Amino acid sequence: MTVISLRSAPVRRGLTLPYAEAGCPSGTPVVFMHGLADSWWSFEPLLRRLPASLHGYAPTQRGHGDADRPRDGYAPDDFASDLVAFLDAVDIDHTLLVGASSGGVPARIVAGGYPDRVSGLVLIGVPSTLADKPALTKMRETVEVFADPVPREFVEDFMAVMASRQVARGLLETMIDESLKLPSYVWRETVRGLMETDLRATLAGILVPTLVIWGDQDDILPRGDQQIILDAIHGSRLHVYEGAGHAVHWEQPERVVADIAAFENHIEHPADPDIP
Repeated sequence: MTVISLRSAPVRRGLTLPYAEAGCPSGTPVVFMHGLADSWWSFEPLLRRLPASLHGYAPTQRGHGDADRPRDGYAPDDFASDLVAFLDAVDIDHTLLVGASSGGVPARIVAGGYPDRVSGLVLIGVPSTLADKPALTKMRETVEVFADPVPREFVEDFMAVMASRQVARGLLETMIDESLKLPSYVWRETVRGLMETDLRATLAGILVPTLVIWGDQDDILPRGDQQIILDAIHGSRLHVYEGAGHAVHWEQPERVVADIAAFENHIEHPADPDIP
C-alpha cells in the first residue's frame, strides 16, 4: 500500500491545516475534501490505495481534527476560500477535486468559481440541498444547545448512519475520535452554515467534467438529490454503488479509487472509447 506522509500548511494568518499526502509525486494532483466532523482520516482508505497515476492530498478543514479552530468562518464559502488558499500553499496549480458528503459543497464552489484550477470534480454522497432533510433540521436543533464536551453518544449515533455495512477495523472508532475533537461551536456554526446556505446555487456555473458517486443504501441522501446534481452540471455522470451507504469511500475504497483513476484518465484522454 501507498505510504502516507503527514504535513501542515499555513493557509492564512492564524490558520494552519494539517494534511495527508500520498502517491507518486509525478501523478496527477487529487485533493480530497472531507465532510462535517471528519478529518483527513476519512480518506485514509483511499490514500493507501492510490495508483502511481495519482498524487493525493487530504487537508483537514478548519475547526476539525487537529486543524486550527478560529471562532468563526464555518460557512461553505469559508471552507471554499480555505481550499483555494491550501492549493496556493502547497503549490498546486491544477487539480482533480474529490468531495465527500458536505465536503463536496466547498469543492463544487471552487470548481465553479476557479475552473482554471480544477481539471475535474468527483462528488461522493454529496447533497444537492439539506434544507428539506428532517434529520438535518433535527441535528441543527440539537447542536444549537450543545455545551462542551460534545456527548460521545451523539457522535456515535451520527457515525452509525454513515455506512450500511461493516467497514475496515478501527476506521469507525478513529472517525468517532476525530469527531469528538470538534468543540461545540464548530458543530453549531458548520451545521448552521450548511443549512442557511442555498446549496442548489452552489451547483451553478460548474463546467468541469464531473463524476457523481452514490450508494443506493444511503439513508441520508435520496436518489433524487443526485439527480438534481446531474441535471445542474452538464455532462456529469453517475456511478451507483449497490448495497453501499452514505460513506461509499469507507465501504468500497478499492472501487472508489479505481473509479477516480479511470475518471482522471478520461479527462486526460476524452476521445478514448475504452475508458468508462
